[in-house]
Amino acid sequence: MGIDNASSSPFKNLYETFELGLFSPLPLNLPFTRFGKAFQSRKKILKEIEAIILARKQQSNWGTDTLAILLQAEDEQGNLLSLEELKNQMLTLLFTGYSTLTSSLTSFNWTITEHPQVLNRLREEQKKFNKPLTKEQLKEMTYLDQVLKEVLRLNPPLVSGFRKVVEDCTFKGYLIPKNCALFYHISGTHRNPQTFPEPEQFNPENFNLPKKLFSYIPFGGGMRECLGKEFAKLEMKILTALLIRNYHWSLIPEQDLSLEMLPAPHPQDGLKVTFSSKNDDV
Repeated sequence: MGIDNASSSPFKNLYETFELGLFSPLPLNLPFTRFGKAFQSRKKILKEIEAIILARKQQSNWGTDTLAILLQAEDEQGNLLSLEELKNQMLTLLFTGYSTLTSSLTSFNWTITEHPQVLNRLREEQKKFNKPLTKEQLKEMTYLDQVLKEVLRLNPPLVSGFRKVVEDCTFKGYLIPKNCALFYHISGTHRNPQTFPEPEQFNPENFNLPKKLFSYIPFGGGMRECLGKEFAKLEMKILTALLIRNYHWSLIPEQDLSLEMLPAPHPQDGLKVTFSSKNDDV
């Protein structure tokens, strides 16, 4: 939305309250409940977003950020998005991009420190490429692809999701009626031993061969698959390639690495890491 200081603005606290309440086990809309606080935070966030949208519309140059693109988006009949649609689309993008990518990158950094032989192989792969990083190089990083897929298999940024049944159907003899809400488990799907031998073990070789449809769903699947999937994968690949090329890192000892699952999987203490470049400590 063109905001450079969002992390030090009211947005940060409002958003974190909103996000945490989305996964409340008791969705009671009361002022003192987690869900109720999230509901109020959502209203305030939408007011902030509305003010940003209205201010942008008054500018002669809308810029090239996501909000600018959505302001100019048209359907087949030439209709623009309404103010309410714009507000909700921007909030959706905030939700899908805030914790999920950082969770995945945290999982990568953590996992790779525990598997130095994988990191060594990643470094060898990077030696094949010249600087600077290019789109063509990214396409050729096949082992990094496998590693990132395996990271998302074991620690998907969302562990589950919901879907609404659109027609009566049966599964293994059970009737599932239309309009029923279904809960699908991403982590459980990724630990199916028929698809992934030794499913609890980190093994990038799991992705040497194609997988059955919907056996690997870190971004969901079907018509409701994450729209930002390819962008998220690109971000992850660029960041991890640059880390592997330019830095060494190690975990700081005596930190709690047990996972907190909400709003996205992350260690209880965050992830405390020491980085060093090839030349200087940073």
